[in-house]
Amino acid sequence: MALADRFLTLGRDVHSGEVLARGGDPEAHSILQRSGFVPVVRLHETYHRLPVGLDEAEEKRLATRAVARLRAVKCGVDADDAFDTETREPHYLPLGSSVAHLAERIRDATTSDEVADALTELTASHDGVLIALGEVLAATAAFYQDLGQPPDPHTAKRLQYLAEHRLAVLWSDLAHMRNDLADRHQDHPQRRASTAEVGPDEREASAICACPPPPPRLTTSPVAAPAAPAPAPPRR
Repeated sequence: MALADRFLTLGRDVHSGEVLARGGDPEAHSILQRSGFVPVVRLHETYHRLPVGLDEAEEKRLATRAVARLRAVKCGVDADDAFDTETREPHYLPLGSSVAHLAERIRDATTSDEVADALTELTASHDGVLIALGEVLAATAAFYQDLGQPPDPHTAKRLQYLAEHRLAVLWSDLAHMRNDLADRHQDHPQRRASTAEVGPDEREASAICACPPPPPRLTTSPVAAPAAPAPAPPRR
């Protein structure tokens, strides 16, 4: 990631009066959203703004917190004086990082059993990630149902449809794949466990080498060692 992508501007727009943040990489965008900002996607740019309807005190609180969080992860932030701060708020790994770790496990896996174990975290029928996601969708649908605006019941039905149909299909397909891999007990033909030993003063970079095995050695007929040169005749 280029250093320029780690730089943002955050301030009040002189034309609209909105508090806007521009620039940054995906990590910075995630921090902005977790700090209350809303992404705005235009044809030629994407930026973030604070929600509408906030008073100035709340805008200052959210913007200042965003600056503190961004600088805590070494993002450069050019902020308005009203939002500038020397505070560095601790950065904790978000919940999504735990789920993303499953992808790392699958990338490093060399056997079908290892991938099945990782997929089980998604598909477990009582407390898997997808079951929990379905509960989130259902709870959000219930919240929207009686919220009071004309589109809200439609939004609630849409969420129920996503939970009962789209998410259910995803869960069913992944559960089938997980069960298939659990029954195979198969080594991946293009991946191998790392067999290199690590010295007592060395730190192991990875326990798994998820890469193709070395090509087979070429079998050739043994070649006889070259004969020693004949001795030179004695000088006269």
